Amino acid sequence: MTDYTLEMFVQECRKKIADSECPADCVEKIAPSMYQLLNGDKSFLRAEHFRSDPEHYARNAIYIDENDVMSLFALVWLPGQWTPIHDHGTWGVVGVLEGTLEERNFIRMDTQTKAATNSIELARGGVILLAAGAVTSFVPNPDHIHITGNPDRHQRVVSLHLYGHAMAGFHIYDNEAQTREWVEVSYNES
Repeated sequence: MTDYTLEMFVQECRKKIADSECPADCVEKIAPSMYQLLNGDKSFLRAEHFRSDPEHYARNAIYIDENDVMSLFALVWLPGQWTPIHDHGTWGVVGVLEGTLEERNFIRMDTQTKAATNSIELARGGVILLAAGAVTSFVPNPDHIHITGNPDRHQRVVSLHLYGHAMAGFHIYDNEAQTREWVEVSYNES
């Protein structure tokens, strides 16, 4: 397992994406590859992939596919940092390198169409704790709505996030106002 490199992972993911009929096929095929990457040669990770931000979690690009079929980021979560409630609009596979990442899920309860941005009713769902070495995945239909973060008071969390496109934006939900809006997001380039 130690000889599994980033280049091998990327090539394997490209093939698995091309051979998949739907997002569920992608994540099912790619999750074992993410697990292998987490437990393989980590020399592809450079100091800039571990950059943090004292104001919010940091998104550090590792690989952005030129054909927009996937992107890989290292997310660095300092103690107490969380995302807002959000979805991704694509499939994803997440692996934890360091620490324990917490995911709190939400379920959309309203009967509005997917495109609706008002009167969105969310109910709290389950909680998942992902320790170092753990892999999880999600698909976009129905939307995977959640909040993710680092509940630890003392140590950072570092996770790898592979998405089904460049992931330049996503929907953020305001549970109190029952709305969602599309926001563009930035990331640190290596």
